Amino acid sequence: MTLSGVALGGSQFLLHAATSKVTQQNLLGAAAAPRQHRTISGAKNILLVGVDTRPHQDPSQLTRSDSIILVHIPADHSRAYLVSLPRDSLVDIPAYDNGATPFRGGKNKINAAFAFGSRGLSGPAALSHGFELLALTIRDLTGITPDAGTIIDFQGFKQIVQVLGKVCLYVDETTTSIHVGHDKDGKPAAPYKINPDGTVNHRIHGVTPNVYTKGNHCLDPADSLDFVRQRDLLANRDYDYGRQRHQQQFLRAVLHQVMTDGLNSPTKLPGLLTAVGRTMTVDDGGIPLEDWAFAMRGIGPDAITTIKTNGGSFNSRSVPGVGSAEILSPTSMELLHAVKVDDVGSFVEAHPTWVAPAGPGTTAH
Repeated sequence: MTLSGVALGGSQFLLHAATSKVTQQNLLGAAAAPRQHRTISGAKNILLVGVDTRPHQDPSQLTRSDSIILVHIPADHSRAYLVSLPRDSLVDIPAYDNGATPFRGGKNKINAAFAFGSRGLSGPAALSHGFELLALTIRDLTGITPDAGTIIDFQGFKQIVQVLGKVCLYVDETTTSIHVGHDKDGKPAAPYKINPDGTVNHRIHGVTPNVYTKGNHCLDPADSLDFVRQRDLLANRDYDYGRQRHQQQFLRAVLHQVMTDGLNSPTKLPGLLTAVGRTMTVDDGGIPLEDWAFAMRGIGPDAITTIKTNGGSFNSRSVPGVGSAEILSPTSMELLHAVKVDDVGSFVEAHPTWVAPAGPGTTAH
């Protein structure tokens, strides 16, 4: 939406061309604000859910949310705040009947809401019910009723980077891949045996993993996707907080490169719009996408602030039947309240260390 509004300006034809590529679907369901007479004016909150699909995987299994971000747009529409909720956050998930496999409700990790909502379903129905239960969970936790919702497929971002050729960003901690490496002959090979739950089992002898060293990098499509997937072997051992931050940085880097490289290229633009459209599924909340794009036209990459819940520090607790879960601190709940009442700027001013740095550079060779 931002790239449409900023780069395409007043061209209604190109604006329509951009928004028409985006898949639209009712995602929020009962968690949505009333849609009658909705307007783009005032503060807005968008629930952004990232899923990490894998090639040749059964679509009915692709229902666990990989990242959960509340995007807050202040009433003056001058900037955007990205607030990530740790996927292991302990929350109360309400009872929910998706028509296939009802869920009784109870305490669990927040990303389980998407899985329980979509359980027993496939395709668009799995996405809509998974998203709805996640949105209801967040509404009960924070009091925030999302104005719109978006599912982003990180696998789809590979197609965007393919159009751009590369994405340049600052790697803020050396990151070792558990998915991609090469054997002694230089042939691609998996460096680690992975358990069914996604955790690392053991290193595979004779395979050297990809390592993304701290510093400026320009990554090709495959490496960029591999980098944002990593959580296990980060130098600072910040696991999901690190991946959360890297995904935010990646989104901002892609946006920056789209606006500086892709939109000025007549040969890249058609493929870029198609790739973006395939990456996103959007619930516009009853406000046309063209209105969203026009209202957000002043928000460029430099006007996007990413904020760390729990200050980016672990606050874990072992919970019977759930395992190790993250507990949102009282200050994190203050942040979420600031999102609800449109006072995030004051929170950031009072808690500057909670702002995730963009990194000292965005370009490299």
